[in-house]
Amino acid sequence: MGKILIFGHKNPDTDSITSSLVLANLEKKLGNDVEACRLGKVNKETQYVLNYLGIEPPRLIEDAQDGTEVMLVDHANSNESIDNLKNVKIVKIVDHHQVALNTGYPLYYRAEPVGCTETILYKLYQENGIEIDKTIATLMLSAIISDTLLFKSPTCTQTDIQTAQTLAQIAEIDCATYGLEMLKAGTDLSEFSIPEILNLDAKEIDLKNTKSIIAQVNTASIEEVMNMKADLESGMQNIMNEKGLDLFMLLITDIINSNSQVIVLGKRADLVEKSYSIKLENNTALLKGVVSRKKQVVPILTENA
Repeated sequence: MGKILIFGHKNPDTDSITSSLVLANLEKKLGNDVEACRLGKVNKETQYVLNYLGIEPPRLIEDAQDGTEVMLVDHANSNESIDNLKNVKIVKIVDHHQVALNTGYPLYYRAEPVGCTETILYKLYQENGIEIDKTIATLMLSAIISDTLLFKSPTCTQTDIQTAQTLAQIAEIDCATYGLEMLKAGTDLSEFSIPEILNLDAKEIDLKNTKSIIAQVNTASIEEVMNMKADLESGMQNIMNEKGLDLFMLLITDIINSNSQVIVLGKRADLVEKSYSIKLENNTALLKGVVSRKKQVVPILTENA
């Protein structure tokens, strides 16, 4: 039997990458033969974390050999996983999203309504009596800061905050200082092409009868990203044509002021106007206080679709 592969979702974010590393560390301590992997390019925010710790990213894969045992972190959706997921054996899932996967066989499944997968992994370390060292604590803490936008996101729970406080002590890190620098590192889009920007954090979502992509980029300056509006719209239209989408919504999220400027294209752009009681002007509008796709976008659009 080969190694059990552990990986997060495509277009991996900090939680997805670090959770792979953290669960792999836990499983090895429990005597299992595992390897952390990733399903895409490491973004700049995550690279900041890896550089801070002086560690390499997990190995890049696109699929796994049929019959391979795998563990999924930070996703439970076949659309976000390896292409041949149906041909491998999922033995464990640790996630904080909705369940969108049917295996047809029993497995270990741990999902909790918290802001970050690492908050759940912290509990697994405690439950198994495994000590958390400084490196693992930093990986965990970084992901919680990332997923909760330094505890400002509505996805953030008191459990996330308490876990982060404990991890910060172990890691000997000041959350506010480190967290802001880490988040800012992730907002640098200068080296990315338009297609790369649109795929940094994009999820294909079926809003009832509306086939959509909802993408998100974080920034410290909405104005800087909006300077690329014409190119972004062109790229969005190309993706819509390729995938036959009804809606493409790009959230440009201001990590400082906790607002999102949206660019919306497609025959169902009216769904966004209806959901937020706004009028799109030149395909765009400011959604004040909206920072979470999971809690403030997908449920609202689904309800109104």
